[in-house]
Amino acid sequence: MANSESQTLPLPSDGSGPPIDGNILVARSLAAAGVERMFGVVGIPVTSLATRAVALGIRFLAFHNEQSAGYAASAYGYLSGRPGVLLTVSGPGCVHGLAGLSNAAVNAWPMVLISGSCDQKDFGRGDFQELDQVAAVQPFSKFSAKATNIAEIPKLVFDVLRNSISGRPGGCYLDVPTDVLHQTLPESEAVKILEAAAACAAAAEGPGDNLEALEIEKAVSLLRNAERPLIVFGKGAAFARAEDELSKLIETTGIPFLPTPMGKGLLPDTHELAATAARSLAIGRCDVALVVGARLNWLLHFGEPPKWSQDVKFILVDVAKEEIELRKPFLGLVGDAKRVLGLINKEIKDDPFCFGRSHAWVEAIGKKAKENVQKMEVQLAKEVVPFNFFTPMKIIRDAILAEGSPAPILVSEGANTMDVGRAVLLQMEPRTRLDAGTWGTMGVGLGYCIAAAVASPDRLVVAVEGDSGFGFSAMEVETLVRYQFPVVVIVFNNGGVYGGDRRNPEDITGPFKGDPAPTSFVPGAAYHTLIEAFGGRGYIVGTPQELKSALTESFSARKPTVINVTIDPYAGLESGRMQHKN
Repeated sequence: MANSESQTLPLPSDGSGPPIDGNILVARSLAAAGVERMFGVVGIPVTSLATRAVALGIRFLAFHNEQSAGYAASAYGYLSGRPGVLLTVSGPGCVHGLAGLSNAAVNAWPMVLISGSCDQKDFGRGDFQELDQVAAVQPFSKFSAKATNIAEIPKLVFDVLRNSISGRPGGCYLDVPTDVLHQTLPESEAVKILEAAAACAAAAEGPGDNLEALEIEKAVSLLRNAERPLIVFGKGAAFARAEDELSKLIETTGIPFLPTPMGKGLLPDTHELAATAARSLAIGRCDVALVVGARLNWLLHFGEPPKWSQDVKFILVDVAKEEIELRKPFLGLVGDAKRVLGLINKEIKDDPFCFGRSHAWVEAIGKKAKENVQKMEVQLAKEVVPFNFFTPMKIIRDAILAEGSPAPILVSEGANTMDVGRAVLLQMEPRTRLDAGTWGTMGVGLGYCIAAAVASPDRLVVAVEGDSGFGFSAMEVETLVRYQFPVVVIVFNNGGVYGGDRRNPEDITGPFKGDPAPTSFVPGAAYHTLIEAFGGRGYIVGTPQELKSALTESFSARKPTVINVTIDPYAGLESGRMQHKN
């Protein structure tokens, strides 16, 4: 954590007082490092740790399941720009926490998992919830550490927090055995080691990016001399808070842009240079692509033909040198997206250029985007009942846009629900879309909702969920009610993973042919009543007017709500837009 974000050490100035144990020292170390929020599930041996953290002013968000708490911690790291902290019990609690840690690792979000563990002297003897947790987290952790005695705690807390945010952000792990949590130190000694750890962390802050001026000049030259340039940006640019620099670059040069799903909103989706609705044309014909904070992975077809031109020149801006070495672009710029774009803008300022709205490439992108938007609007204008995916999605889009600024944060997961929503729902402000992300993680929904409500308390949070995605974390509606978060969860209920029973007749055979299809749920499930059991508000809707009324009431109330939207079970596609993978 940056030293500027650190709080005054929460210790008596004279170091007097009774001995303190490991629980208190972990909590004091987190507070001293600037941690303000924690997510998790308490139990043996970390309940006291959570209680001590709360007493020091750290808000602890208690969940029903470590997976949802972990997804919340990962998303909080992205939204806040500071490491999200997940606290779990030992053994199975740590294993459940791997869901969030792996999600943070793949999405490059800063997160720290802290787990209690069994007594060190009893390891290997079958102790309660025994597990080699450092080994278990290894595939998903940038940096892992185990406190073997109480004196190591402050340094290791600062280490895991710093490593989670340095370079390419990601997940880190701290293991705190039960016996270490019970060890004690004189308070005067605790003061010294905590102050030393804070000083060491401040001194360890690395130098900035070291870009050569010639690299920036080359990037600008490539853009200036391109015939069909394109700017692509992703959630890495969003994490870097690079929206102002991106906007300046695009407005100055007139180059069309394409955001990845969670890059949407860095510039408004309705911007005249947005190429989202002309995606195939944009990536298929561009000759120079400036890719900022986005990886050339499956979401961008690996930067390869046939989706991309054989001759496209990539300028890849990434905070990790390893990523550039892996992708082997025409030009790689290693550094923070905000800073690199600032240097590019500065270089252009001395010799400006602009493609202009009448440029053939800009015109072609604009024309194709307009045509595709018009086709979509024709489809959206049809009120289909029983609902398909488009009719309720348009109503939701209009309701969200009517909220104005600050725009609600949208959370989306599911196959058809997320894919249709990605095309229909508009993002107008940065970091207002959270979805399944780089790893395609299902089950993130309510964890993300809670993270968004905690990180941005001034914003309404709206989740648009498939019924399958909702089911992963549905019990966390109680958490919404308990904390009274302003979250409206909209469940597209089509009775199954992709809808109804989609098997061919010849596939319905064998001794269990009478069972429901593997993709099927109970038809007409009353999801809205689940939140009512805890005191929240539920709606069931099946017509445009019912949905409009429910959205108006719930958006105005800003209280925990579930809107159960009945969808035609056969309206969507199997596997959404990725049928070829199934």
